[in-house]
Formats: sequence, C-alpha cells, structure tokens
Amino acid sequence: MLRKLSNLTLIALALVAAPAAAKDKAAPDAFAVSLPAAPSAPPANGSIFQGGYTPLTSGGRAGQVGDIITIQLVERTAATKSNAANMQRDGSVGLTPPATGPLSLFNPSDVGASGTQAFKGKGDASQSNALSGEVSVTVAAVYPNGTMLVKGEKLLTLNRGDERVQISGIVRAIDVSPDNRVLSTRVANANIRYVGKGEIARASKQGWLQRFFSIISPF
Repeated sequence: MLRKLSNLTLIALALVAAPAAAKDKAAPDAFAVSLPAAPSAPPANGSIFQGGYTPLTSGGRAGQVGDIITIQLVERTAATKSNAANMQRDGSVGLTPPATGPLSLFNPSDVGASGTQAFKGKGDASQSNALSGEVSVTVAAVYPNGTMLVKGEKLLTLNRGDERVQISGIVRAIDVSPDNRVLSTRVANANIRYVGKGEIARASKQGWLQRFFSIISPF
C-alpha cells in the first residue's frame, strides 16, 4: 500500500513539474546592465584634436554603450471574439395506403413519419491587458543603421514579496527624446516581463496536488 502511494506521489510530482519546466525562462544575463567600454589611449601622433567626439546636434541623447534610456511603459492590448450558429431542419413523409387489396390492412397513421432537428450555439471571448510605468535601461550595443539594443530591469522589494520588471529590445536613435525617453510601443522585438515572488504570488497559484487533479481530470 505504501509503495502504491509513493508511486502515485512520484507520478503527481512529475506531471506537475513538467509544465513548470516547459516555461520560458530568461537567461541570467538577459537583462544585465551594460557598462561603457574603457576609453582607448589617444594615439601618439602629436595632434591636439583627436576623433571620437559626440556631434553637437545630438545634445545629451544616449547613443553609446552604457548610456541610460528611460522606457515609458504604455502597453495596452484588447481582444474580443464572438461567434454564433443557428440551424433548424424539418422533414416529414406520409403515404396513403390503398382502400382495397392486401395493403388495406394499414391505417394512414401507420405509414407516416416526421422529424425536426435544431441546433443553436453561441460563444464569446474577451481579454485585455494594461501595463504602465517607467524603467531605465542601458544601451548594450549600437548598430551601424542607427538602432540600439537596450536592456535592463527594476527590482522592487516589498514587505510581502518582490516585484521585478524586465525589458529588452531594439530602439531607433531618432525615437529617443532630448531627455532620453522612449515609448515602449517604439521598442522593436520588445521582451517585457513583469514577475513577482513572495506570499502574494504564492497565494494566487494552485497547490501542487490541485494542479495534479486538474491535469488528470476528464471534466
């Protein structure tokens, strides 16, 4: 009996752990801060002016590895779907037997048939999400076409748990405002994560035994 219970427990743990392992997990350095490269030593050519300056037209805009850009989170999505179907079908067959002969034994009600079929279905689904706030990130790479790879995260430690906001993506230098701000809707290939852990996060999840019965339930 104990062996059967232990086997059921192992099966339950395997089924519950399988979906958790399939979750997409970010690499440890996916949102790590990017530091600026150390300046190279000036060439000993005897010249007073050296290259590598920032154009006056760019002002204080971020454009080098390690510069800070603030991403304004203005994400808002909404989706609605509905469908309906209505079907009805009627049919009847009736025969009148002859009044004489061997078939006169049948009554008209014995050779009549009718049927009705109806179906009606309706479905609705809707979903909406919203995320607002600001996250400051650093420039991780600068590409020749004027785009930059940015990534960073914000960690909030509260008395009931931790909240982490992570973002990475590609921004255009032209979309960076003079105060180094970019809307999240302007970030290409954006990867935005809002995760948390602690008492509140654990309370909002099903227990492992309840998840097990939810998986094997045929209803």
